[in-house]
Amino acid sequence: LFKMSGDCCSSDTTTASAASAVTTLVESVRQYVNTTFEGKDAATVAATTLGFAAALHLPGLIQQYYAWKSEGKGFKGLLMAAAVSLIPAARRKLEEEQKKARTSMEHEILKEAEGLEQHLALPDRGMDKDELLDYLKKCSAVDEAKWSKGTISGSVYHGGADLTEVIAEAFRCFALANPLHPDLFPMVRKMEAEVVAMMIELMNGKKANQECCGTMTSGGTESILMACKAYRDWGRKEKGIGNGIGWKGGKAEIVAAVTVHAAFDKAADYFGMKVVHVPVDKSGKMDLKAAEAAITCRTVCLVGSAPSFPHGIVDDIEGLADIAKRYRVGLHVDSCLGGLLLPFLPAAGYDLKPWDFRVDGVTSISADTHKYGFAPKGSSVVLYSNTQLRQYQFFVNPDWTGGIYASPAIAGSRPGALVASTWAAMMKMGKDGYVQSAKKIMKCATTIREGLKKFDELELCGDSKVMVIAFGMKGKKKDDIFKVNDAMSKRKWNLNALQFPSSLHLCVTYANSGSAEKFLADLRESLDEIKANPTMYKDGASAIYGMAQSIPDRSIVTQIASTYLEVVYQP
Repeated sequence: LFKMSGDCCSSDTTTASAASAVTTLVESVRQYVNTTFEGKDAATVAATTLGFAAALHLPGLIQQYYAWKSEGKGFKGLLMAAAVSLIPAARRKLEEEQKKARTSMEHEILKEAEGLEQHLALPDRGMDKDELLDYLKKCSAVDEAKWSKGTISGSVYHGGADLTEVIAEAFRCFALANPLHPDLFPMVRKMEAEVVAMMIELMNGKKANQECCGTMTSGGTESILMACKAYRDWGRKEKGIGNGIGWKGGKAEIVAAVTVHAAFDKAADYFGMKVVHVPVDKSGKMDLKAAEAAITCRTVCLVGSAPSFPHGIVDDIEGLADIAKRYRVGLHVDSCLGGLLLPFLPAAGYDLKPWDFRVDGVTSISADTHKYGFAPKGSSVVLYSNTQLRQYQFFVNPDWTGGIYASPAIAGSRPGALVASTWAAMMKMGKDGYVQSAKKIMKCATTIREGLKKFDELELCGDSKVMVIAFGMKGKKKDDIFKVNDAMSKRKWNLNALQFPSSLHLCVTYANSGSAEKFLADLRESLDEIKANPTMYKDGASAIYGMAQSIPDRSIVTQIASTYLEVVYQP
């Protein structure tokens, strides 16, 4: 529309020329539109305008549709996205619902802190020691009242006074330790290596392969991230996967069940990988035929759960191992939840098929010591069948001006106190202590599972044999299970809400293992209450979960979940 050449045009002249050109263009468009629609009725004008707007959005919507289709979603989501984009009333309705969801979240999350003094800036003078400790004890008492009654799913796995005292003392002894400096903290280095060695022995790594190795991490998510990073780098170097050349040049792929932990999706997002989700069979186990069919030249590993977080199902690890060996890919067993319970079940009287390094073809395992290992939060391990694979987990920068930098996992500096307290918890429990805990936990889980079978309104999800019991509503009103969740919350229970299908689960721990009869009685009472008062729990968490599952455009659910995270960080 206009031309500039060096300093021949001043900035004022250029601006004037641009403005004139834009004015001319707008006037030309106006005249064209008026001429085109001259004599046309209002409906034709509106329809044409809507069609033009839709055409502008069409390429993006088509791209989104194929993305959703590849994830098992599809046309309904496309229609909702189009409606929200093009129809102001739909957009306003969505905004209203999001505001309602935020208000509900703020009420639930922030209510315990209402009326308390806030500390939003550093005090000018440090607090008195006794005053500070007194404040911390009061805060701790509020939190302890939430979990100490044995009515929460998972979260706190032991909670016994003796073990907690040992953990706290170990933490105090090594509060200043940092495993990044093994020369300064040699005893922490020793304890960390021993925790890994003990976990290898529990996973039968010493019997299967003398090269088994691993590292500690900050939790199950980091253990999973590190395993995925190792497989990605292994695939790139050994197979040329992800190098941008040829059929193998695309993203490295992980084949996993739809029930696999979301940390694998996080790993794929972080490391530029792709998770190929496959269905489960009627028992809840990963469908082996679907898993094999999903393997491509870009697959770097299969993933099996032992057990899965949602429904407590142990996948057919031996079957997956046969497939992994046949296609020469890795097999990661995610035992973050059950890694320190399942090894003790045979001694407790409960048989399981092999799922660990006894199975030829298992190349890595993640297991959380801070769950059924009863260590404090922030403690997990990732184990490998050989040192070569672990090398791909490490990060090394030999050229940094600050010196040669090397770290085994994501963090650089780490709390040695967590290493020491994890070691102390495992040494305090011993194999016998873990076996006795497993007996108590499984007795409770079995009692609840058998009790649920007597509820005409409910059905179990999958065929769990371990400590997680998932259940939903029979019949058409599946989302009523979230009303049950609200009713149980009123009775001080804290259960995990699940989706696809709508359901709840209770993860039995040592801390809640004495509550089987109370759970069943409260559940019966909750169901009767909902039957007598169908609209009693139409708002609150049940409404949010029910709405979230019914929304085909999952980006809207993402916005709601992000709002939840924002509220958590709200003073």
